Amino acid sequence: MATMKTYKPTSPGRRNYVSIVNPELSKAKPEKGLVQPLQRSGGRNNYGRVTARHIGGGHKRKYRVIDFKRDKVNIPAKVAAIEYDPNRSANIALLFYADGEKRYIISPQGIKVGDVVEAGEKVDIKIGNCLPMANIPLGSIIHNVEMRIGKGAQMVRSAGSAAQLMAKEGEHVLVKLPSGEVRRFHRQCRACIGQIGNIEYESEKIGKAGRNRWKGNRPKVRGVAMNPHDHPMGGGEGKSSVGRHP
Repeated sequence: MATMKTYKPTSPGRRNYVSIVNPELSKAKPEKGLVQPLQRSGGRNNYGRVTARHIGGGHKRKYRVIDFKRDKVNIPAKVAAIEYDPNRSANIALLFYADGEKRYIISPQGIKVGDVVEAGEKVDIKIGNCLPMANIPLGSIIHNVEMRIGKGAQMVRSAGSAAQLMAKEGEHVLVKLPSGEVRRFHRQCRACIGQIGNIEYESEKIGKAGRNRWKGNRPKVRGVAMNPHDHPMGGGEGKSSVGRHP
């Protein structure tokens, strides 16, 4: 179980730093066959112009290929390791399938090394298993929700998030999303059982601006603090609000 760790204020950056310590995470490097190079754009398009501001720098990363489709049906898989993923807030679990294949999935809360998970039409209602929402009991907590049949999970994928299956109406089901919105999906769209792990992620405090730079986030300057030719809200004597016609 992950715990929050605070530090002695040996420097201004340490004073407010709160990190997550998770002894369950594997110390090993990621599975070699499941990583790809990750190209950085720096927020620039193919003409080299900035189209997304405040992006640039950051530590080098490799992309972990995640199995969002869970299309290996009725083949049990053993959880070999739970690993950190720099590309998302949730942790990931490495699965060793009975036929020898290896894949990564997003790690749900409560899953441990040695557990067995499975995907299919009629698998057990058990944490980490994946099946069509038509076969999931009402009131179940789910994640990795498909929006189109067979496309793979697109919703409810970040740390600590979970949705709830509310109702079944003909060819559709109603799902309450983490935002509180109740949305309709086709009953054959798949979802995984349980809540996504790393719940403590939202309690983490980065402590210093430099850590944001490691993540690839550049400084954001307020429009009010700029000059008039740099921003519509810029200029004015003292701290002025927006000086434009509505």
